Amino acid sequence: MQVSKMAAGLSGSEIIRIGNQVSEQVRQGANICNLTIGDFDPKIFPIPAGLNAGITQAYQSGLTNYPPAAGMGELRQAVSDFLKTRQGLEYGPNDLLIAGGSRPLIYATYRALVDPGDQVIFPLPSWNNNHYCHLTGATPVAVQTSPENNFMPTAADLAPHLAGATLLALCSPLNPTGTVFTKAGLEEICDAVIAENQRRGPDEKPLYVLYDQIYWLLTFGDTQHYDPVNLRPEMRDYVIYIDGISKCFAATGVRVGYSFGPTVIIEKMKSILGHVGAWAPKAEQVATAHFVPETAAVDEFLSGMKSRLQHSLEALFAGLKELQTQGYPVDAVAPAGAIYLTAKIDVLGRTAPDGTVLATTAELTSYLISEAKLALVPFSAFGSAASEPWFRASVGAETAESIQAALPRLRAALDKLK
Repeated sequence: MQVSKMAAGLSGSEIIRIGNQVSEQVRQGANICNLTIGDFDPKIFPIPAGLNAGITQAYQSGLTNYPPAAGMGELRQAVSDFLKTRQGLEYGPNDLLIAGGSRPLIYATYRALVDPGDQVIFPLPSWNNNHYCHLTGATPVAVQTSPENNFMPTAADLAPHLAGATLLALCSPLNPTGTVFTKAGLEEICDAVIAENQRRGPDEKPLYVLYDQIYWLLTFGDTQHYDPVNLRPEMRDYVIYIDGISKCFAATGVRVGYSFGPTVIIEKMKSILGHVGAWAPKAEQVATAHFVPETAAVDEFLSGMKSRLQHSLEALFAGLKELQTQGYPVDAVAPAGAIYLTAKIDVLGRTAPDGTVLATTAELTSYLISEAKLALVPFSAFGSAASEPWFRASVGAETAESIQAALPRLRAALDKLK
């Protein structure tokens, strides 16, 4: 049977492949510390009680028919108010689009802006931009970042690629690294985008920015979240924001995401998703609209959630740093936001007890699952080279105690390598 060229060339998810390995080990009775999927265990991180009650009440009230394709007006108004109060961003309800999580919104952004062959710039590592380029026929322009800059792209990294590009895809806090843009760093990128758009003629597409801030409410300590339009109001015509409740409320399965940006682009995105039918369920929309204005309840939930996430991330960070002081070839980047820690395990080229030479991070990942009962995602799953010894650790589905218990197993597994 023949399929489309797009379908034939679409690669599967490396994270799902690793997840299958973990599932098989668990099926055989192993107790794995699973730091792979960017999700939450509801037993550890339940959704807010008020949101939960609101969803239940909405279903009991029979709110099970189609919602408006662009999202319920009540929710779009609530999100508009939330953004103004919490972030100082003023976007009216008509400039907001609700969908079933952030993924359809990212896809709609690509579809609304990118023609086949258009160049899309994104940093390495980053989440799924290579796949969205494939889905839309875009030409990917992957820009390597460095650990010295916490894997965040700089204006200097991006500048050589801006001319002729249609879309610049950015994310902060960044999946997979858990690191964030500094104020100065993002300002420099905005200035470069503004200068590029001033250079372009009236018949050329502007250079747009997709700004994924789905984790922006999950920052730790003195870390601050910055966004393009607050830093440079001139960016307003060029920025499409991706946001939602999936991460900040541990509500990945509730499927309420929202996008906002220039009216003309959001209107086209509404049409695209209207045909796709990727709306959030009506009951969940109603419940979210009622919950987000509850300032005290939102603040209380975020405070507790961030405290527990930070505890888990810092436990893993401290454990890896302790191994480093003991002479093990590991390292980590201090957690700043999201639910991720960047870890380095630099043992490629070493030999496992069964004689296998660990030549790639995929092989090292399998070894750690088997020997350390610890599952991580290599940066190769996010576009980086398979020879780079960097990994994403996601702490939303494990307790701090489980993470701490895995560290001696990691040490023992490293001791077995020759």
